[in-house]
Amino acid sequence: MANNSDKTSGFGSFGPSETKKSEDSGGFGSFGPGPSQGENKQTTEPKMDEGENVDSDAMSKTMGFSGFGKKARTFDVEALVQETKKTAQQQHSQKQLEKKTETGNNEGSDSEDEIGPPLPPGFGKETTQSTDNVTKKKSDNDNDNDDDEDDDDEDEDEQTLESNIPVSHEITLEHGDKTISSLGLDPAGARLVSGSFDFDVKFWDFAAMDISLKSFRTFRPCECHQIRTSQFSHTGDMILIVAGNSQAKVVDRDGFEIMECVKGDQYIVDMSKTKGHAAMLNAGCWNPKAKEFCTCANDGTVRLWDPNETKQRRVIKLRSVDGRKTCPTSCCYDRDGKLVAAGCVDGSIQVWDVRKQNSAGPVYKCVVAHKRGTDISSLSFSYDNRTVASRGGDDTLKLWDTRNFRGPMAVEQGLTNYHAMTDCLFSPDDKMVVTGTSTKKGDGPGKLVFYSRETLEKLAVLPVSDSSVVRCLWHPKLNQIMVGCGDGEVKVFYDPQKSHNGALLCTAKKKRRAKQIEFVANTHIITPHSLPLFRDSNATSKLARKQLEKVRKDPVKSHRPDLPITSGKGGRVAATGGTLSSYIVSNLAKRKIDDSNPREAILRHAKEAEENPFWVSPAYKETQPTPIFHEEEEEEQEEDTRDIPHWTKKQKLEENN
Repeated sequence: MANNSDKTSGFGSFGPSETKKSEDSGGFGSFGPGPSQGENKQTTEPKMDEGENVDSDAMSKTMGFSGFGKKARTFDVEALVQETKKTAQQQHSQKQLEKKTETGNNEGSDSEDEIGPPLPPGFGKETTQSTDNVTKKKSDNDNDNDDDEDDDDEDEDEQTLESNIPVSHEITLEHGDKTISSLGLDPAGARLVSGSFDFDVKFWDFAAMDISLKSFRTFRPCECHQIRTSQFSHTGDMILIVAGNSQAKVVDRDGFEIMECVKGDQYIVDMSKTKGHAAMLNAGCWNPKAKEFCTCANDGTVRLWDPNETKQRRVIKLRSVDGRKTCPTSCCYDRDGKLVAAGCVDGSIQVWDVRKQNSAGPVYKCVVAHKRGTDISSLSFSYDNRTVASRGGDDTLKLWDTRNFRGPMAVEQGLTNYHAMTDCLFSPDDKMVVTGTSTKKGDGPGKLVFYSRETLEKLAVLPVSDSSVVRCLWHPKLNQIMVGCGDGEVKVFYDPQKSHNGALLCTAKKKRRAKQIEFVANTHIITPHSLPLFRDSNATSKLARKQLEKVRKDPVKSHRPDLPITSGKGGRVAATGGTLSSYIVSNLAKRKIDDSNPREAILRHAKEAEENPFWVSPAYKETQPTPIFHEEEEEEQEEDTRDIPHWTKKQKLEENN
């Protein structure tokens, strides 16, 4: 092959062609840098004809490029393979040398076996290794490192699960004196809502509160009904309030009512035909992905509602094993908002798919999840939707796998539960399960218990207060735990190193002082007679003073008020009576005149009227006749002789004769 011939790529080179002397390309199969200039290489291109060269030159002059690349190129496969092996061996040796220089290990491999063609000049046997040995050792080292990393990760998880609980500090929010039955925290973690058995709902704003920890608003949404649920929507602009009545309410962030659910007809047998619940509500929950919420009641139904309308979207009727109506005591959505789970009084847990409008039955169902006749106080889905935690009134905590819902994964017993709304939840990292315990007065503190999600192994126990632990929240954004107690207190646990905002905002603020307007009043009291205009001269001042003292001593001229009288006349209160009523009562007690005979009462004043006539006598003195009054005759009182013996009657007659 000629060395002065021009060479082009497969698709042609753009731009004017250049002639190169003794210069070969790497070829189609070349990898990495080509050999040095001093080495002779075999050419793989055939020599072009003179006619073709002329045509290509004319084409390059007129069009600006050498050709269209239509001519096929032929390659020497064996030469390309040998060249590729040399290049790969050179690059591999160079990488091994760099690794050894970085780690400080400059010793060569002990193996003397060589695989492949001889090494290029400049590289010895001590600085290289065979390809098979290197790849084998590298794979073994990688496997060992992976095993070590997995073991280290497991050890770190076991060591750090307890340390991830933010409970180093706490604050107390005073709601009232009765049990905290509901807690709600908005997605941003800025506002907390608490409801209680005292019918009140209080709003707490962490950004606006100071160290005094006072709520900024209190209201009663459902008059005399206990609050059971108060939860923020996924957007944080609405709050669902479920009380002991049959109508749930939706209010805004400030507590103003947006909508109220319709009340159903309690005289209709089929509850799916009513427009709303016809019995007391037990629980409610927002859909985490859409503007929709569900409520459950003692009428045996779970109803889905749209907050923009007062109408219900769907009615789910819950049935027991024998086909009878059963009452749900708790309900919740999964993390995707596709499933609704309900815990019933008959001890069953039923999970329904809300996307299927005409579903014949639940997707998952466990008939004997908890003891029959007890309230399932709480249900909660894990963040990956693979596990369901249930808290029962039979003092147990159970974990369920949604892929195998026939039996529980793990069971923890001995967790006292006296309330129908005791919570259970998953930690934000989805590795722990948290629940509270109930207690009676004097039996010890209520506790918050942390378990491992995989095995329900007890990790930590946190004593909260001397009353029961009812409600609890673990906010994933704040990394703070809110606990509602049975004594009306809301505990907020946090860690300054791991938590963010929330309680940290209000604890850093000092108590606000009341703004007091301080001023000194320089008022001058001026009396009219102290002015110079009314002052007398020095000559007459002494006489005027004496005359004034004399006038003050005269009761008539000084217009002295009457002194308190000791009698009841005059219409004024006596000195002994403190009030008018006491004076009247004292005088009424003294009056002992018998007015039973009106004639005697009138004649009592006859003598005084004759001696001192004032009203009637002067006017009728000439024409008035002389009054003549009937005089009473003494009548002999007849003795009752019916019960007297006959011989006594005869004796009395003889004595009279």
